[in-house]
Amino acid sequence: MPSYTAPVRDMQFVLHDLLDVSQAGIPGYEDLDRDTTAAILEEAAKLAENVLAPLNPAGDEQGCTLENGVVRTPDGFKEAFDQVREGGWTALDCDPEYGGQGLPYLVSTAVGEMFTSANMAFNMYQGLTHGAYNAIHAHGSPEQKAMYLPKMVSCEWGGTMNLTEPHCGTDLGLIKTRAVPQDDGTYRITGQKIWISAGEHDMVDNIIHLVLAKIPGGPEGVKGISLFIVPKFLVNEDGSLGDRNALSCGGLERKMGIHGNATCVMNYDGATGFLIGEAHKGMRAMFTMMNEARVGVGLQGYAQGAVAYQNALAFAKDRVQGRDVTGAANPDDPADPIIVHPDVRRNLMDQKAFVEGARAFAFWGASLIDRAHRSQDAAAEGLISLLTPVIKGFLTDKGFETTVLAQQTLGGSGFTREWGLEQFVRDARITMIYEGTNGVQALDLVGRKLGADGGKHVMAFFEMVKEFIAANKGTDAEFDAQFLDPLRAASKDLQAAGMFFMQNGMKNPNEALAGSYDFMHLFGHVCLGLMWARMALAARAALAAGGGDTAFHETKIATGRYYMARQLPATRTHLARIESGAGPVMALDAEAF
Repeated sequence: MPSYTAPVRDMQFVLHDLLDVSQAGIPGYEDLDRDTTAAILEEAAKLAENVLAPLNPAGDEQGCTLENGVVRTPDGFKEAFDQVREGGWTALDCDPEYGGQGLPYLVSTAVGEMFTSANMAFNMYQGLTHGAYNAIHAHGSPEQKAMYLPKMVSCEWGGTMNLTEPHCGTDLGLIKTRAVPQDDGTYRITGQKIWISAGEHDMVDNIIHLVLAKIPGGPEGVKGISLFIVPKFLVNEDGSLGDRNALSCGGLERKMGIHGNATCVMNYDGATGFLIGEAHKGMRAMFTMMNEARVGVGLQGYAQGAVAYQNALAFAKDRVQGRDVTGAANPDDPADPIIVHPDVRRNLMDQKAFVEGARAFAFWGASLIDRAHRSQDAAAEGLISLLTPVIKGFLTDKGFETTVLAQQTLGGSGFTREWGLEQFVRDARITMIYEGTNGVQALDLVGRKLGADGGKHVMAFFEMVKEFIAANKGTDAEFDAQFLDPLRAASKDLQAAGMFFMQNGMKNPNEALAGSYDFMHLFGHVCLGLMWARMALAARAALAAGGGDTAFHETKIATGRYYMARQLPATRTHLARIESGAGPVMALDAEAF
């Protein structure tokens, strides 16, 4: 049976030693002192460890069932959902006007990591609701906000987003779902959507579906897409529930992982829908939800890696096999724990260095979102827009890889259900696929985000790295050599890749797009390198101040050194692949494959 312990100590380090949140100058952050964040995180940890994590294996084994149009979630999910809801955890960063607590998104991110590591399938129910809440909050009318948001904030009502159809996913311009205007201002929604997470379940009183559809006579392609609120039960003017809408769950997907989450085929048979925002402007509203979802999926990726690493580490300390080649670690026992072996250490260090670096990257990204929204900071908005495909793509690719490394640590035991590692592998795999496959994220990064606003956001990133290196050069020779020099080299690789795209991509777009996936990973490594250099600096400062917890800070520095020496040099390989151009990738005719 796998276990989970929330990494409260490490989260506190990232929040206060790395990001120095209470001094960040972001409205609302001044209240985030160490005692306040500790109180929140420790309470969330209790819920994650004692309620959600024990349900994860059983939820995976039992899954969801569809009976007479009703989806039943696994045993214990509804009671746990009630606890999460009653504790106010669904409302952390929501608008107080609609019953939210108004805390920063960063706090919600930290709590979200715990809940996701503990039980990813379970946490998706409230995660999708939060995304739908955000879309209505940003684009809905005052009347729509008043009607739907309070009960979505409390998760008395759930929420979904409905994009994909059987014949189209990424190319949403091909959708066939229709929205026919009615005399009363409503629309009749007809069509089928697939892969709808939490599309039907038994944990809430109502589900508010956000559905992309086309109004007849509108423009072709994505310019003709509108977004509609389509509730499972219509809502009366007094807020009470009315008639069942003309929509239903037509089936549940049989999936590799996240069995505890209901992934539904949704049929809309002339259902009553309500337009959000302007007609034919639905993609703008949907991307409010999609961008949040992509950051959230990046979190899912490394959060599954984090819990997998915890269990791999526990196994490596307990499992005895072979002898330490430098001398028996436990001479009184017939064998030593496998953690003494260098290759097991390499495996665990790869996991640890990624998970802690990814946590810092994700929390920094959340702080950029808060700065953009709470301070109306256009530079922060531009930077997080640039980094979103990196957060989603890189952290999920490496997060899945981390679960596989953790599974490998257990050897044959990792391949059995008893130990739980194979579930983490299966659950993590979806993160590389949904909310836009990672190939699509890479294309978005290179094809759209790099050149946005004349490329000023990527140039600002380069300048930020350069200024950090310049400001800290000469700290001492050891820090320069172990952290600043590798970061400088990696940043130069990233700049060289961008220059290659500029020089060759205009003449032949394939020259850029063939290297887009490598560029996304190159960028991700530079971001984690920057995080590790900053964390090492913060840990050194804490040691110099003599504040205690010496072992924690020394371990942080040693882990950072590992990343800079063993992982960050991957940027050279990615650059070499990028500079090979499109020729090797596009050499074969389709018939030759």
